[in-house]
Amino acid sequence: MYLGIDIGTSSVKAVLINEESQLVESSSASLPISRPHPLWSEQNPADWWDATNEAVNGLNALNRRKVQAIGLTGQMHGATLIDSEQNPLRPAILWNDGRSHIECSELQDAESDFVSKGANLVMPGFTAPKLAWVRKHEADIFDKIDTILLPKDYVRLCMSGEYASDMSDSAGTLWMDVENRKWHNPLLEACGLNVDHMPRLYEGTEETGRLKQDVANAWSMDMVPIIAGGGDNAAGAVGSAVINDGDALMSLGTSGVIFAATNVFRSNPESAVHSFCHAIPERWHLMSVMLSAASCIDWAMGVTGLDSAKSFIAQAEKDSHIACGVNFLPYLSGERTPHNDPHASGVLFGLNHDSSAADIAQSVLEGIAFGMADGFKALLSAGASIDTISVIGGGSQSQYWGRILAAALNRPLIYRDGSETGPAFGAARLARYSKIGGDYSDAFAPSAITDSIEPRQDDIEKLNPKMERFSRLYKAISQEYKGVPNG
Repeated sequence: MYLGIDIGTSSVKAVLINEESQLVESSSASLPISRPHPLWSEQNPADWWDATNEAVNGLNALNRRKVQAIGLTGQMHGATLIDSEQNPLRPAILWNDGRSHIECSELQDAESDFVSKGANLVMPGFTAPKLAWVRKHEADIFDKIDTILLPKDYVRLCMSGEYASDMSDSAGTLWMDVENRKWHNPLLEACGLNVDHMPRLYEGTEETGRLKQDVANAWSMDMVPIIAGGGDNAAGAVGSAVINDGDALMSLGTSGVIFAATNVFRSNPESAVHSFCHAIPERWHLMSVMLSAASCIDWAMGVTGLDSAKSFIAQAEKDSHIACGVNFLPYLSGERTPHNDPHASGVLFGLNHDSSAADIAQSVLEGIAFGMADGFKALLSAGASIDTISVIGGGSQSQYWGRILAAALNRPLIYRDGSETGPAFGAARLARYSKIGGDYSDAFAPSAITDSIEPRQDDIEKLNPKMERFSRLYKAISQEYKGVPNG
């Protein structure tokens, strides 16, 4: 057995796979999020560790005893500040936190290597501007920093006592030379840091340490190896066999991602496309990110009184229609690709006395799809070649939403076995590779296709005019966002 652990934003997931890379079982534990001020988003690192213990111990004890290696993955970019006693200095600042927008401009103006070496625009979601914000506003905390870890790597520290990270997750800090896969001193120095503040870098398939005896006892395991793993999107790509040029996936989690694997380093920061290392050695990827995807459904469920995502989507399918009269802009936490706008806000446009909960549900599904389509266009402009897209994450379970997404992107969507477990499944596959080795294409062969959705021409014709109105709405009111607190 091989264990994959995903430190997500809303939950920690643990999955077990067998020697044939088949999903055996999964378990999860929920996580709280704190938003103490507009634009802020934080979590307590202790909550990650508590939830990890809960999720792992939720797996069958007999299966746990058979685990040979553990792979880690998790939400990217979170700034977890550790003192010399291995204790967090403050709550972790998360990927969807927008407080550091001023520091972004300052860093990008001060150091051109953020674009040329870091391969990305400086955005509030990344780790580097978060540290610039802490340096400016919480100097007493900044001075006590011994090491900066990403969320999954804090859990690694709790598991093994080792300070380590992988290439794919660390590329999202903006402190790496992404093409050459190493920390880059000028980028660290721009934030008042140096390499001594950073964990050691590993490829995603490499061992970083072993499970401590007390943790092994608590989990009914041996002191098995812990594999570097990857950022959540890179691990999700490994789980879906998206590892070569032309391979792509869409992740429908709290955020929404389209991920295109590349065999050579490419970048296109002008369109807010992300360029990172892959979790596989000698691979990179281009990625578009919208900050609010399935989280928009969580918000809209509360507004409409619908009690589950399944009933929310079913209501739209039953009582509304494709290209309904209401437009939804899904910018509940600002936006990254292609707008790079932390001030962007969610909008419902076109409501009238006849608008129903089903119309709002339909508009939310379409608005998320339109946001994903904006990111997809940015990837194509960066040179990505994408014919079909594998779908992972919780949103991968809806046929109707898949129909809307396929039409908005005008690409077929592929659903594979294990897609709902996403990054955790990929982390387990990386752990498996550490034992079996071999050719990447064989070791990470795609799992069985469980479904596929082709775009319908009549849906495309209905949605295209509404998508154009979606774009016009953002442009028309984007300047108004600047004066309205987001959150």
